[in-house]
Amino acid sequence: MSVLEIRDLHVTVETDAGTTPILNGVTLTIRKGETHAIIGPNCSGKSTLAYTIAGHPKYQVTSGTITLDGDDVLAMTVDERARAGLFLAMQYPVEIPGVTVTNFLRTAKTAIDGEAPAIRTWTKDVKQSMKNLRMDPKFAQRNVNEGFSGGEKKRHEILQLELLRPQIAVLDETDSGLDVDALKVVSEGVNRAKENTDLGVLLITHYTRILRYIHPDFVHVMIAGRIVEEGGPELAERLEDEGYDRFMAPLLEAAAEGEA
Repeated sequence: MSVLEIRDLHVTVETDAGTTPILNGVTLTIRKGETHAIIGPNCSGKSTLAYTIAGHPKYQVTSGTITLDGDDVLAMTVDERARAGLFLAMQYPVEIPGVTVTNFLRTAKTAIDGEAPAIRTWTKDVKQSMKNLRMDPKFAQRNVNEGFSGGEKKRHEILQLELLRPQIAVLDETDSGLDVDALKVVSEGVNRAKENTDLGVLLITHYTRILRYIHPDFVHVMIAGRIVEEGGPELAERLEDEGYDRFMAPLLEAAAEGEA
């Protein structure tokens, strides 16, 4: 069983104001087959956690560890992390002009598996996954994310998830920019991937609406780069009713005292 372990993770980023701490001691364990939701307001460090796991060079780990089945993730290159079984669905997927969806998917699958998939089986799988996600077959010949709507970009991310079959998937605000119908389709894709592969999911969001369709086993509240409360699905329901005020108030009070 694959296990992603994050221990006392501290991360900084360089800004115009200098080196800025973003994550301040995050500890989290995600096992294959589990769905974890990290919920928090904007600028709480959620996306920083996602990109740090994936290996974005912008984010510098100053202390702490990330391991996958005991192997040091921080010592791996980005492609090594993907081959080890980590997957990131990006909040803002980038365009890749000149590379079709078909070529991109098959190249990625070949890189991860170490050999090219059999054409007949692969073509069948791609067509079925696209049908499940209600994607026009012509979509396969378009350039990756070029001219895609927000919903198309998110469906393409989940198409990759279904076909690449990772061990642990980090979904960074996959619900952002989706209408209700698209949200349901994308959520069904995530649930289908989990059912077919016993996928472990780290779902990052600041709205709880996606949790109506992707049911978490564990919910973690992140504020100011820290996980400040943890619980089950009932915690998400409480946040739906109460918001983040009870977590933010102590921070605002501390800031006010510091300025006094």
